[in-house]
Amino acid sequence: MNDRPVRVRIAPSPTGDPHVGTAYVGLMNMAFARKNGGKFILRIEDTDQERSTKASEQAIFDALKWVGLTWDEGPDVGGEYGPYRQSERTEIYQKHVRDLVENGSAYPCFCDSEALAAIRERQRQAKQNKGYDGTCRSIPKDEALARMKAGEPHVIRLLVPDGTTTVHDELRGDVVIDHCQIDDQILLKSDGYPTYHLANVVDDHLMEITHVIRAEEWINSTPKHILLYQAFGWEPPKWVHLPLLRNHDKSKISKRKNPVNLLYYQQIGVMPEAMLNFLAMLGHSMPDEREVFDLLEFIEEFSFKRISLGGPVFDVEKLMWLNGVRIRDMQPAELAARIRDTMMPMDWLLQVVPLFQERMRVLGEFMPQAAFFRQPELKVPANDLLSAIKGDKDPKVMAKWLLDVAERLDAIRDFNPQEIEAAIRGWCEESGVPTGSLFMLLRISLTGRRATPPLFDTLAVLGRAACSQRLRAASTTLKSAPAPK
Repeated sequence: MNDRPVRVRIAPSPTGDPHVGTAYVGLMNMAFARKNGGKFILRIEDTDQERSTKASEQAIFDALKWVGLTWDEGPDVGGEYGPYRQSERTEIYQKHVRDLVENGSAYPCFCDSEALAAIRERQRQAKQNKGYDGTCRSIPKDEALARMKAGEPHVIRLLVPDGTTTVHDELRGDVVIDHCQIDDQILLKSDGYPTYHLANVVDDHLMEITHVIRAEEWINSTPKHILLYQAFGWEPPKWVHLPLLRNHDKSKISKRKNPVNLLYYQQIGVMPEAMLNFLAMLGHSMPDEREVFDLLEFIEEFSFKRISLGGPVFDVEKLMWLNGVRIRDMQPAELAARIRDTMMPMDWLLQVVPLFQERMRVLGEFMPQAAFFRQPELKVPANDLLSAIKGDKDPKVMAKWLLDVAERLDAIRDFNPQEIEAAIRGWCEESGVPTGSLFMLLRISLTGRRATPPLFDTLAVLGRAACSQRLRAASTTLKSAPAPK
């Protein structure tokens, strides 16, 4: 492997908004590739057909390009190792999984949901580790193949032998994992689509990936991947598991405590070079400990030896400081152009202007009326939130409403006024909360105002990321408000 040209990849799933963690891992991959004269590949893992969307895929492309990542191969740029969407590689996976069944490294499992539930219940009563118990391992191969040929529903599972697997991680050294912690993982689902484990290994091999640089949460899955490499008779790549991004309390970064959507930071006016600088600092240090640097400087100094395993804290205040440093270093004309292009681009104006057109008498009224759309942080006082509902109300109940609605909005595939309205009204119907009570609370939480353009149009223009951040911030405010007497 040492003589092979460096090839690395990231493989995000288009099932939601582009995550800051994807950019963080992508930056480390790209820096390593550029430092070593290699190739950086973007692959789309879209085998979850129910949740994957083209809109989410495009958002990934847009967000990663905005922050400054460039890839050499991918769905949008092509390459000789394509296709680069897993949904377009199904036949490749099916062929390879048949090879595993033939050589005895995998087997068909015919257990239905009832059988699996019974297995879990037996394990629960026996206080055993939960996982598939290998029931279908004992089916003779000829019988299993005949049942498959007859069309009986089944999945294909990896046959995990007894023993241990040693993962050599370039940052951590050897990590030994006992196979008792690994059940016979599904490789091919009953619908013919691969799971992450199979597609990951097959694609990495066929695309000649030399180093898998990914988040440390995948360490426990790596033995499954090594077993698959062994089953196929392939040489595995080198493994590099980066420390997870953390909140201040050291918990894994999540949208409940910090905005994690890259496009949110673009929307509020964080500059891409500042975001890239910030992501580069997370877990990696420069030799002279400087904090302000550009991409080329980072690539020049990049080394796995400079990555700290301590959980890097995603400190939004640090990001804002970096952004401020860069703003103050700009020439006024350049800054003015950046403000215009970022905060008032034409496509955004075309969305917002119709919402206020009937309310305006002079042009100068537009910015005061529309200002709430571009506020980086909207801090609504608890009394304003409580005023949304007449009579006695429990602020903690109201806080839960906002969190529930935020979760419902996060699940919308196409964030348009019609889908938003259907989701919110559906939640009100299911929970028994009157729409009149909720709608004003949402309006104040999201805009800080009691009078705005139509609620669902406002949410659509704000966007999923801003709505999520503001609803969660308002929920936190309500949780700390005193209970009614």
